[in-house]
Amino acid sequence: MTTKAPATKPTNPRFSSGPCAKPPTFTLDKLADAPLGRSHRAAVGKAKLLAAIETTRDVLGVPADYKIGIVPASDTGAYEMAMWNLLGERPVEMLAWESFGSGWVTDVIKQLKIDAQVTTADYGEIVDFAQVNFDNDVCFTWNGTTSGVRVPSKDSIPAERAGLTLCDATSAAFATDLPWDRLDVTTFSWQKVLGGEGAHGVLILSPRAVARLESYTPAWPLPKIFRLTKGGKLIDGIFTGATINTPSMLCVEDYLFALDWAKSVGGLKGLIARADANTAAITDFVAEHDWIDFLATDPATRSNTSVCLKFTDDRITDGAAFAKAIAKRLESENVALDIGAYRDAPPGLRIWCGATVETSDIDAMLPWLAYAFEQEINS
Repeated sequence: MTTKAPATKPTNPRFSSGPCAKPPTFTLDKLADAPLGRSHRAAVGKAKLLAAIETTRDVLGVPADYKIGIVPASDTGAYEMAMWNLLGERPVEMLAWESFGSGWVTDVIKQLKIDAQVTTADYGEIVDFAQVNFDNDVCFTWNGTTSGVRVPSKDSIPAERAGLTLCDATSAAFATDLPWDRLDVTTFSWQKVLGGEGAHGVLILSPRAVARLESYTPAWPLPKIFRLTKGGKLIDGIFTGATINTPSMLCVEDYLFALDWAKSVGGLKGLIARADANTAAITDFVAEHDWIDFLATDPATRSNTSVCLKFTDDRITDGAAFAKAIAKRLESENVALDIGAYRDAPPGLRIWCGATVETSDIDAMLPWLAYAFEQEINS
């Protein structure tokens, strides 16, 4: 039993799942080179945007023939843009095992009014990819941010397929070695694994996705902010730094800093190693305490970024109230901020373990979690 408060606290108590912790070396003066008050269409603005695109390609290992664009409205805007432009040419399968995937289902069924096949799994589970027909267009999240469940391996998706795969990778990019040959559309936002600022999304298109854009016109009208083609051809400027609408050059500068930091810790391999180390610390903690467990039931599908936990002690009569009390106690001690489960998810905790979080902070936070549990269960 832990009756005494631990002596050590995390240096950085920020474990939010989005916006996420800034890189450990971040200070505001790192943004001093941002071309504020300048047009993003001026040479300096275009150069910064192109550098963000090409450094993204370098760090993530995106193939040279894939297009990378910076688009409005975070990952949500990027994924909506993809669905509105690409879906409808052939049958669609929607896969969902948490709230954001369910949101894409709602938009396809109710807004685009596509008669899609919908396959879902409960929180903590994942759909059976072996039953998915990849001759259809398939929409899914790689990592369920609100459930802590991710696609177990690249082999879940065939390299040879007739349909397009549309992957929301917002809490997987920079923490997973994404299989580009199996992904036709990939989207993410800066405020996740690299701790960037919000409001901007990244849209990555395979040559197959570009071919679809240039050969297929959706039946529905497209808002200006969604349009990726003109006269039947891809608007190539979007993918070289000429954004659809005005980006924040301060946010771009912040992203460039985060990308440089990513390279300094070993690039993608280093980022994955840092996230894996953070998750391993929690795995060890869970193994040592019988009152807490992962929400993800299969270890092969457990996220290494958005780690979702549930309380399993039989003495807990109101799981939601108990989890909120734990999160509130840890926040009041300035030990862990913003770690409550997502509002649509089962009661519990969600601890961000992406690369910008230091393992030493995870190690310092976990004894406090044990202390908070003992205080609440015996109160």
